Amino acid sequence: MKRVSIYILGLSFLACGTPKLVVTNPEDVQPAREETTLQSGPDGLKADTEKFNTAIAKSYPVTTSEEVGRIMGFLASDELQGRDTGSEGIEKAAVFIENHFKANDVAPYYETYRDELSNYNKPAFNVLGIVPGNDELLKDEVIIVGAHYDHIGTMSPVAGDKVANGANDNASGTTSVLEMAKYFGQHKTNKRTIIFALFSAEEKGLLGSAHLAKRMKKEGVNLYAVLNFEMIGVPLQNKNYEVYITGYEKSNLAEISNAYSGANLVGYLPTAKKNGLFARSDNYPFYNEFKIPSHTYCTFDFTNFNFYHKPDDEVEQMDMSHMANTINKFTPMVEGIANGPKGELKMN
Repeated sequence: MKRVSIYILGLSFLACGTPKLVVTNPEDVQPAREETTLQSGPDGLKADTEKFNTAIAKSYPVTTSEEVGRIMGFLASDELQGRDTGSEGIEKAAVFIENHFKANDVAPYYETYRDELSNYNKPAFNVLGIVPGNDELLKDEVIIVGAHYDHIGTMSPVAGDKVANGANDNASGTTSVLEMAKYFGQHKTNKRTIIFALFSAEEKGLLGSAHLAKRMKKEGVNLYAVLNFEMIGVPLQNKNYEVYITGYEKSNLAEISNAYSGANLVGYLPTAKKNGLFARSDNYPFYNEFKIPSHTYCTFDFTNFNFYHKPDDEVEQMDMSHMANTINKFTPMVEGIANGPKGELKMN
C-alpha cells in the first residue's frame, strides 16, 4: 500500500486433482448490488447469493498453514529488508517467486518471468507466470491473478526495529497468488488462460500495475478479469462473510465468486467504498485501461490490524490457519471463473 502522505487514511489499495465446479443454475447468480438488507455486523453486508455447494471448498487442499508459514517466513523476513522497490531485498523476493513458478510448471509470460517497469527511475520488475488455458473457445480470454510483492523498506526504528517487513502488506497476498499458481501449474484445470502477476512499485503509486496494464492494452491482450489480493493475513471480525472486494457494486464478481467458492466468501464493506479503496490497489489501472471486472479481495477493514506501514507488520501477527483456509476457498473460486461460460462475468 502507498505511503501515508499520498492517500486519505494512509491506505492505498491499499494440491490434488479435484472435480471441476460449475454453477448448477446460472440464473441463481444475481447481479451485484450496492445495498442489501442482509446485515452482518456494524459495518458489513454479505453478498446476495443464497445457494452454495459447501462440499466443494473442502475438496481443495491446495495449501496448509505450515506451507503458508514457510513462504511468509521468507518474504517477510528481516533478510529482505522490507522489499523496497529496486532494492536488494526485493530482488531476493523476485528470485524466490521465479523459483516457485519453475518448481510448479508455471511458464514465464514474456521471454523471462520479469517485466521491467518503464515508469520507475531505477531497475524494477513485475514477476509474471502463465498457465495457458486448455479450451479452444476460451483460452484466448485472460485472467490476471495478482498481488503486489513490494513494501516500503526501512523506516525510523520502533523499539529498535527499523525493518517494515510487510507481512500483511503484502506478503499475505503474494503468498495467496503463489499457492494458487502452484495448483494451476500442477493440474492445468483452467479453460481460460491465467497470468499470475506479482507487481512491484505498488507502494510508489501503483506503478507496476500501471505499466503492465498499458503494455497489455497496447499488445491487444483479451483481458477477461483481474483478481487482486491485498492484506489477507488476519480475519475479519463480526462479519458473516470472509473477505470483501473493493468496487463491489461495479460488477457481478461477488456473486460469481461465492457461487464458485462454495461458501459465503465475499461480501460488501461500506468502509471500503467510503474510503475509495477501489482506486488504491493494483486492480485499478486495469479497470482504467480495459473497463472489465477488476477488483481487490481483502480482509483489512481498519479495525482488525494495527500495524499498517510499521515494523510490527511481522509474520508473528499473521493467522496462518485463516490464510490457508482462505486460499483453499480462493482456488475453486478462481477455477470456476476460469472455466465459467462465456460472458458470465460482467460489469454492472
